[in-house]
Amino acid sequence: MIRKASRAVTVSAVCAALLGGGLTLAASAPAAPAPATAASEEKAPARYNAEQVHHFLQGFYGNHGPRQWERDNMVGDELKKRAEKNKKYDVLLCAQNNPRDIAIGKVTTAQSAGVGWATVTTKWNRGPNQHFIAYVALDASKPIKLTQIDCSPGS
Repeated sequence: MIRKASRAVTVSAVCAALLGGGLTLAASAPAAPAPATAASEEKAPARYNAEQVHHFLQGFYGNHGPRQWERDNMVGDELKKRAEKNKKYDVLLCAQNNPRDIAIGKVTTAQSAGVGWATVTTKWNRGPNQHFIAYVALDASKPIKLTQIDCSPGS
């Protein structure tokens, strides 16, 4: 019987069948999404981003190293204790003297770990440039602070 039906009638019948099937599928789909649970409603904590960390490190180190105010207010407690124990060596600069200039490299952030870091390059009047890694906590609910220094990043 389909052979004798016109092409328009056959196409109409197929479309109607598909449309009817689509309506059946739509009718069987849930009308609204499942209610959100408390865990899914929690927002991720605010974090400092790479640009903010870079800006912080540039301001912290300046051209010749941190001033006393930065040392007192922008360094985490554990790192402060470590620096206080080393009177002959500046832990925050990985050096004994102040450099001629300081450059901050590209910042990397590990948002899930809550830490950001960059290579800091100190330039000297004599001798080669030196490099160390400065680490910053990313928790933006607190003031940004330097939390760790790795004076031997290649080791």
